[in-house]
Amino acid sequence: MKHVTIILAFLMTLSSPLAAQDPQKGVTAYQADDYATALQEWKPLADQGDAFSQALLGTMYYIGQGGPQDYAEAMKWFRLAADQGYASAQSDLGDMYFKGRGVPQDYAEAVKWYRLAADQGDARVQSMLGNMYRKGEGVPQDYAEAVKWFRLAADQGDARAQFMLGVMYNNGEGVPQDYAEAVKWYRLAADQGYARAQSMLGNMYYAGQASVGVLQDSVMAHMWYNISSANGFEVAGEWKKGLEAEMTPADISKAEAMASECMSSGYTKCGY
Repeated sequence: MKHVTIILAFLMTLSSPLAAQDPQKGVTAYQADDYATALQEWKPLADQGDAFSQALLGTMYYIGQGGPQDYAEAMKWFRLAADQGYASAQSDLGDMYFKGRGVPQDYAEAVKWYRLAADQGDARVQSMLGNMYRKGEGVPQDYAEAVKWFRLAADQGDARAQFMLGVMYNNGEGVPQDYAEAVKWYRLAADQGYARAQSMLGNMYYAGQASVGVLQDSVMAHMWYNISSANGFEVAGEWKKGLEAEMTPADISKAEAMASECMSSGYTKCGY
């Protein structure tokens, strides 16, 4: 879960401004699942204006650690940290407005906070902004702007953004339609285990011709549908079953063996 990241960072860091204030009692309590004590130890630091601990408290209230889940209290602490320019809190504040948690849903306000976090290099938020520009949520629909944000996140290795960049090239949204470029980005996301990208690779191989970036290959299509389904994209399993009616038992067996090898190798041996 994304909101746990800040807590894990807190537990691992030694260079945080908090280090000089000896928050170790809170760390020890948190590691022992004594969240109430951890909250009690860290709150004075947040009250003193430390953005890191303010964001930490926001996360704990958001999750419901140390007390009941309280989105309004989470908003309070996220905002205090966000107003100090703390990127993680700006991202969290954007999430709260996007989802309508602790505040009325407000896409425009979400975009405001996401942009502040994205300008500091937050890949997840850059991908979120890309999606909002693609759909016109909180901003006028703008495919070129969507591509800009997807590319920034994709270049940092964000699998969802890589997949969406593939979609933009596949559909010719904000960029000239380019199936080979779409396949490139789908593969990068698929090699990180992103199930929807894996299913799209299956589609590309099923329909394949030189103009779509890959040659037609039912075995490769079956392999990617199989992997995508195993990773939770159920529709790909249905596509796999439909494809099997067009394949020989030997080809099905080969595709299944390839899928197993691809997954067990961490996507380094996938028949390319």
